[in-house]
Amino acid sequence: MTQKNFLLFPLFLFFLLFSPIFSGETQDFETIRKGVVQIKVFSQGIDPYSPWLPSRLRASSGTGFIIEGNKILTNAHVVSNAKYVQVQRHNQTEWYDVKILHIAHDCDLALLEAIDKTFYKDSHVFSLGNIPELNSPVTVVGFPIGGSKISVSRGIVSRKEQSTYAHSQIDNHLVIQVDAAINPGNSGGPAIQEGKVVGVAFQVSTRGENIGYLIPTTVIQYFLKDIEDGSYEGYVELGVQTMNSFNQGLRKLKQIPEKYDGVFVTKVLKGGSAEGYLQNWDLILSIDDLPVGKNGTIVLDKDTRIDFVEVVDNKHAGEQIKLQVFRAGKVLQLQFPAKKMRQFEYMRNTYEKGFNYFILGGLVFQEHSRSLLHAWSQMRETQGGSQFLYRFFYFIKDQLNKEIESDVIFYRRLAHPINSSSGYFLNLILESVNGIKIRNLKHLKTVCKNLKDEYFILKFRDVKTSLILKRQDVEKATPNIRKIYNLDNSL
Repeated sequence: MTQKNFLLFPLFLFFLLFSPIFSGETQDFETIRKGVVQIKVFSQGIDPYSPWLPSRLRASSGTGFIIEGNKILTNAHVVSNAKYVQVQRHNQTEWYDVKILHIAHDCDLALLEAIDKTFYKDSHVFSLGNIPELNSPVTVVGFPIGGSKISVSRGIVSRKEQSTYAHSQIDNHLVIQVDAAINPGNSGGPAIQEGKVVGVAFQVSTRGENIGYLIPTTVIQYFLKDIEDGSYEGYVELGVQTMNSFNQGLRKLKQIPEKYDGVFVTKVLKGGSAEGYLQNWDLILSIDDLPVGKNGTIVLDKDTRIDFVEVVDNKHAGEQIKLQVFRAGKVLQLQFPAKKMRQFEYMRNTYEKGFNYFILGGLVFQEHSRSLLHAWSQMRETQGGSQFLYRFFYFIKDQLNKEIESDVIFYRRLAHPINSSSGYFLNLILESVNGIKIRNLKHLKTVCKNLKDEYFILKFRDVKTSLILKRQDVEKATPNIRKIYNLDNSL
């Protein structure tokens, strides 16, 4: 026997002995790809900087998968601002129209349904599994950009932690980190382990190669339970700021016994679940009978410590939060209902709706929002904007929302002789009109509509000089401004 044949024989024997394994994997994949869906989307939003204009129409693609009830689960960012959505499965030649049933921007999930039921013929329905163990393998399936055929990548679960979801830019939930390649178009695709979905591919790390993130099944199940009543309400918030309790000097100052771990409450936010129940410098010892460590973590499962707010993250509005706290030398048992903090809405990216605005003499006003902040920075019209930046990020943390509901910003000037001297006030926050403190944009509109004074006197925060417009001049110039800037649809 030649050396060449000698080497080939063990290889042949290997495939002979283990061919059932490969055959089984092939059969499993044949089933799996019957339930994976390619999604084609045409979307168009509203331009935050020019809120009377739509943004450009764009085409994109993503992935989804079929779950119980002939529904298609995918990412919210795949179908955000969608005007028209179609789906197709492996080996189908037709594209099928779908309707968006529910979309949750705070956890980046959406539920779709094909209108023509023939789409589901000979399909596979996925079931949800548990959160995968660290160092266990997963298979990510999807339709990445660059081809129309289904793609498979494999990776290992390398981390489980709470992290910010990029779609909203503010919400933090549990994520699963894997070293599988996740590319544009993979978004919304299933991560599979032992035939069950254990996560949804949704974002990648910009700081390393082949680091992708999955939305775990705990978040998926939260979303599916929330929409059982026909609408999506969203996540609740504990509404506190905390700090660790490692500092021995601080522990002695607050007279904390050595036997107690936990985290200090440093601020209770208005509108949160904890308002009226927790106090500054309470030491949170446990949540729902789970001990809280000095670093603010609890044991989620046998291999993971996670931030204690993960317990709150899994509760729906009205469900009880149970805390044990140390306060003024005593251990207290507290219980109160979970609440959604609507005060955080302005900090999320905005989708599927326009932006409310108000124009007075060519001065354009909007309430602060992340979308406006992003558009404003892209336009590089940022003079005088430090006030806007600070108050956007600290409006809730510094409890500025106790005074007003929302900041109103003069962020753009539609040039006209009537407002030629207004550039000094650009990007400042409106404080009052004719001495009336402005609470939000709706209030501004009402005040300006009802005022009968000869002048509009606009006072901005931290600026002594006021911007003054003569009412008669504003009324005379408004039709001309609307015509010049095509504002027929302005509010």
